[in-house]
Amino acid sequence: MEFINPPNSALPSKPKLLPHGDIYPFILLASCFMWWGIANNMTDPLVKAFTVIFSDLSTFQSSMIQFAFYGAYFSLAIPGAVIARKFSYKSGILIGLGLYCAGCFLLFPAGLIQQFLPFLIAFYVLASGLSILETNANPYILSLGPEKTSTQRLNLAQSFNPVGSVIGTLLCQMLILARLEKLKGGITGNETGQQLSQIQSRQLFIVITPYLIIGAVLVIVWLLIAFKKMPYVREPDRNVHFIATFQRLFRNPNYLFSVIAQFFYVGAQLCVWTFTVYYIPSQLGIKDSDALKYHTAALVLFGLSRFICTALMSMIKPHNLLAALSTLGGILTCVVIFVGGNIGVYSLVAISGCMSLMFPTIFGLGSRGLGRDRKIGGSGLIMAILGAAVLVPVQAFIIQTVNENPPNLEPTRLSISSSYIVPLFCFIVIAAYGIYAGKVKITESLEAEAH
Repeated sequence: MEFINPPNSALPSKPKLLPHGDIYPFILLASCFMWWGIANNMTDPLVKAFTVIFSDLSTFQSSMIQFAFYGAYFSLAIPGAVIARKFSYKSGILIGLGLYCAGCFLLFPAGLIQQFLPFLIAFYVLASGLSILETNANPYILSLGPEKTSTQRLNLAQSFNPVGSVIGTLLCQMLILARLEKLKGGITGNETGQQLSQIQSRQLFIVITPYLIIGAVLVIVWLLIAFKKMPYVREPDRNVHFIATFQRLFRNPNYLFSVIAQFFYVGAQLCVWTFTVYYIPSQLGIKDSDALKYHTAALVLFGLSRFICTALMSMIKPHNLLAALSTLGGILTCVVIFVGGNIGVYSLVAISGCMSLMFPTIFGLGSRGLGRDRKIGGSGLIMAILGAAVLVPVQAFIIQTVNENPPNLEPTRLSISSSYIVPLFCFIVIAAYGIYAGKVKITESLEAEAH
């Protein structure tokens, strides 16, 4: 593939991170990383919030939000890649943003129905848009410049994601959880069925309002991208060639291992973050909304660490950073499981600093040398986000199984701590991939296909 409008033909001695003419398009694309960060982190704490709103839901049942959310990533990734191949990355980004908006607005009728299933459907539609958006945005960023700086460039773009994560967490803390707690404090237990229905309606309206606001803002973002001329990546042809492409990908052990590592990374991230509002209150005896203050600190650390790691990649090879930080993440998770208390909470926060580089680095390392297969290959790395849909319910099941209380009561400190064995295993797998990726040699001929 090649750019129709390439930057200066003179090649510098050191590959540029980003061609000068593509800075504004890069900023528009990087903003998308922020928008899906908002959606992801507003949704994580809702696993516990919905057990309050729908009193008959168990922790495991409520975790189906994450199953629907990240299951959509799995099922829409290949269609997202087909859109990129048949049309363009820009078309895929616009379709993804459109579905994201639609999912936000579908939460309004779900709130009127006052049942859990319509919320699952709305979140599925919303996340379908995110899947198509990520499937197109990640490889598009990789293509905006030299292959040798592609992983570093993707880390820079992904640095906008934790900005969105912090915004999403603050919105959830101030506009959702804090207001739900205040409303819950006014419930006496003597309400009639009609009064309880009205309270539930107010609770659901609290949940959906931030999403409606985001949906309205995304309409503006959609228009900005739609009317901006974006760099176009030319393909040799627009046919997908599924069989030949998958045969090449399945013969590529580095790519296959990267998909496995991505599966366990996303699972680890969502397990760590989803159950923060379980772990910290159980360790410190504080409210859920106060626990999100620690989670916000974790996300700030996540964002700062991503900028730091992007800079470090000029001196340290990405696979070495990946192996080192995943090993440290595993050590910190052991502290969360076996020590607890303040030290366990601080370790839980510190894990986010270790995770910051993992998604873009695994994506970049796995995409090396894919050439014309990068779009379909990228869809496989996005499909690996299924790890969250699988592993979050696994951790919820462990909490529920080890729990000493009945399922409708709060999980115990022991059951929550024990459940972090799930992300611990994930970090072991990621460290193994970091070590393996350092031993893989990418041939020059494969590198050349990416330009």
